[in-house]
Amino acid sequence: MRDRFGEHAGPEKGDLTGRNPVDRGKFGSKIRLITDRTGLPLSVGISGASLHDSQALEPLVRGIPPIRSRRGPRRRRPAKLYADKAYDNRHLRQWLRSRHITPRIARKGIESSERLGRHRWTIERTMSWLAGCRRPHRRYERKADHFLAFAGIAATLICYRRLAR
Repeated sequence: MRDRFGEHAGPEKGDLTGRNPVDRGKFGSKIRLITDRTGLPLSVGISGASLHDSQALEPLVRGIPPIRSRRGPRRRRPAKLYADKAYDNRHLRQWLRSRHITPRIARKGIESSERLGRHRWTIERTMSWLAGCRRPHRRYERKADHFLAFAGIAATLICYRRLAR
């Protein structure tokens, strides 16, 4: 049954949503983010909350634009990629090495996450900056394209505020 605006009358969840395993199975989305060393967002993506972190890494790395440097040609890829234990996967490590990116991923059961904390705080800080923007913090849009656009606008604002100084 549809209402007069052409929308479904039932509780429609929207695109790219999934059951959140840590929030009593509520439907939700996650914002995925790759930043540089200083915390500037390089690539932004969204996915359902049920999608594992390791499955979302490849599209994010492919989405990194060429980076302009002061000297030499533009860099097409980062030199290293730091990630936590959720990304510990042999396939991902091989895929990153094939793209000439050195993976710095903590291994499950072998390494502690404390050493990674020296690099992880920059991504956590950028995620808190994103949470300061109202639209990406809580998903109001049903269409995934709209939600991704608001997340991109928030990332652009973060870059503008950081680079304007």
